[in-house]
Amino acid sequence: MNVLRRLSIYSNLAGSVTDQIRSTGLQLSTWRWCSKEFRNPFQQQPAKFRRLAMPEAQECKFQYPEARRDDSVVEELHGIKIADPYRWLEDPDAEETQAYVEKQNQISQPFLESGEEWKKLNGKLTKRWNFPKYSCPFKHGNRYFFFMNTGLQNQDVLYVQDALDGEPRVFLDPNSLSQDGTIALVGSRFSDDGNLFAYGLSQSGSDWTKLKVRDVNTGEDFPETLEHTKFVNASWTKDNKGFFYARYPVVEGKADGSETAANENQKLYYHRVGELQEKDVLIAEFPEEPSWRLMPEVSDCGKYLMLFIMKGCKDMLLYFSKLGNSEDIKGKVDFVKVVTEFDSDYDYITNEGNLFSFRTNKEAPNYRVVNIDFDKPEMGNWTTLIKEHEKNVLDWANCVNKDRLILGYIDDVKSVLQVHSLQDGSFVSKFPLEIGTINGFSGKKKYSEIFYHFVSFLTPGIIYHYDFAKEGTESKIFRQVKIEDFDDSLYKVEQVFYKSKDGERVPMFIVQKKSDKQEEKPCLLYGYGGFNICIQPSFSITGLVFIDSFDGILAYPNIRGGGEYGERWHNAGRLLKKQNVFDDFQHAAQFLTENGYTRHNQIVIQGGSNGGLLVGACINQRPDLFGAAVAQVGVMDMLRFHKFTIGRAWVSDYGDVEEKDHFENLYRYSPLHNVHTPKSEKEQYPSTLVLTADHDDRVSPLHSLKFVAALHHAVQDSEHQRNPLLLRVYSKAGHGMGKPTAKKIEEATDILTFMFKTLKLKLTF
Repeated sequence: MNVLRRLSIYSNLAGSVTDQIRSTGLQLSTWRWCSKEFRNPFQQQPAKFRRLAMPEAQECKFQYPEARRDDSVVEELHGIKIADPYRWLEDPDAEETQAYVEKQNQISQPFLESGEEWKKLNGKLTKRWNFPKYSCPFKHGNRYFFFMNTGLQNQDVLYVQDALDGEPRVFLDPNSLSQDGTIALVGSRFSDDGNLFAYGLSQSGSDWTKLKVRDVNTGEDFPETLEHTKFVNASWTKDNKGFFYARYPVVEGKADGSETAANENQKLYYHRVGELQEKDVLIAEFPEEPSWRLMPEVSDCGKYLMLFIMKGCKDMLLYFSKLGNSEDIKGKVDFVKVVTEFDSDYDYITNEGNLFSFRTNKEAPNYRVVNIDFDKPEMGNWTTLIKEHEKNVLDWANCVNKDRLILGYIDDVKSVLQVHSLQDGSFVSKFPLEIGTINGFSGKKKYSEIFYHFVSFLTPGIIYHYDFAKEGTESKIFRQVKIEDFDDSLYKVEQVFYKSKDGERVPMFIVQKKSDKQEEKPCLLYGYGGFNICIQPSFSITGLVFIDSFDGILAYPNIRGGGEYGERWHNAGRLLKKQNVFDDFQHAAQFLTENGYTRHNQIVIQGGSNGGLLVGACINQRPDLFGAAVAQVGVMDMLRFHKFTIGRAWVSDYGDVEEKDHFENLYRYSPLHNVHTPKSEKEQYPSTLVLTADHDDRVSPLHSLKFVAALHHAVQDSEHQRNPLLLRVYSKAGHGMGKPTAKKIEEATDILTFMFKTLKLKLTF
């Protein structure tokens, strides 16, 4: 499995918030392939919105919409009766649900958007956002392609050029496909000769995609459209006549991203270019395993079809079948089973004949590279090509220039880029890097050129070019992003290490303006903590605006559950050890206050998706530690998450509610089931903003709706709860993937305005 495919697995399925974080400018820096005129919504709202006199935060009690409680809904799990009075909110199409959402927006939207601060912050964000953004160039055939956004375009545009110094021209512009920018390009793949381009289109942020095929020479699309696909990436046969892909069966009801039905029974097909989808050849299906997800990959030599199978968000099976001519693909194929237990991950790097190289954490928590002979694939015959590093994590690997392996390591959360030999695994060289992250890479086995994209907290982007045909020379800067009026010398970045509750040493990055002495300042504490995802240094527009506007501090603790220190770190924050994640985050807040960076009432915590769960759990457990909280598209109902869309896949991180020990653990921290009524000033919830979207079919909005309904019910009679607890539901938006720039800036403005109002901050511009 190549680097692109491996990284998309977690981004697509883990409820990961990669795109959601990008949507607010707080970019998650795990290595990922990145590839209507904005208005002030408040100005154009109906008069009834503008007339609402909203109470100032922390000064008077909010009157929230009352959600109907259905006390008849009770389930017994492992001998415990669980009430679920807001289950009716799980139906997104019910009039009562839609009315509830509208009433919540009628409170939150005017509160966020009224006043001059929203306009000022929006103007500053828009100005700062308006700089060109580029991906690494990637070569296919005799052409180079790259993505670019001039600054405020809703979607990145794909360009093509005939040479690196040639004139770029638009190849595919998603902005032309919708007036409001809500159609996004996702999951693209070129044929081996570079003359055909299979690409997916997502609408309104949904994970559902429609696959199209474009002729690169003419720029015209073939007539077919492939539907019912999610988390898909085409894998072409080497004759460039078609590709393997997986799709879900047609089911009753809608499938536009606003539904909640579980995704099951994915099947593998072969599509021949120019033919209708109904003629696609069924290659494999596993009806006895409805939760399996199928990821095909054709080997570099074109003679093998590998099939990676997952049911969670970690660990996979590996099968393969030998390929002949594509004309001979007429039905199901027989697979040789290489890996038959879900106990490790495998990423295909390349192969030389029947000898295949994979990156794996099998018997190597920090990952290693192994060779598997497909003529005798039994595990006892495997050999180690590159052994596991004792400390650093092998994050990804790619083969270029026929026999060179590019290895991306993580060393104390910072990127390291090395070159090794494919023949014997020996070290060849190392590319010099400053403290930061490689968040983009392109290179292929048949080409000598590579490109890599470096970012840091204070570096918006440098793309380097290196040609192995000129080995011994140094990498050259191919493109460097410069932002007007941004002076990185005014800021400082430090990495600290603090102790968590159990004594574990946890790293944390802190970003702020330089000063002669450390003073207490407002602090934005961001966390994720799950699914083996790393938060590495990244360039964040919203983060910098937070620093500049409020003289604030950004803090990024690398809490357990992530992959910063390999599977050891991941395993220490999942399943029955999930509480470690919350403890790490809470102790980050304590470290910041104890060391003079901030005060508890000036800390705002933020997280999305799994990070939204983090925020929800922490404001239940330790509301006294934080002044405000922003939970984006969070997983809040830990007893029913597995029943909706792709939620079953998260059992690998959260646990199976059908097992008693996992149920008890989930029940202990589930945000929905641990909401409390404040009985003292210390127990009142921090000012909280819960954000979700109507087309989020990764983490369904029902999680946020039920959580907020429970919060409002719990605090309705509490004299101690004066901080606002708000729900904002965006329309024509999803989990974050493909979100238009206009919506990103709108959401970022809402978040910063909420922080300003609830923490009673002062604008410094």
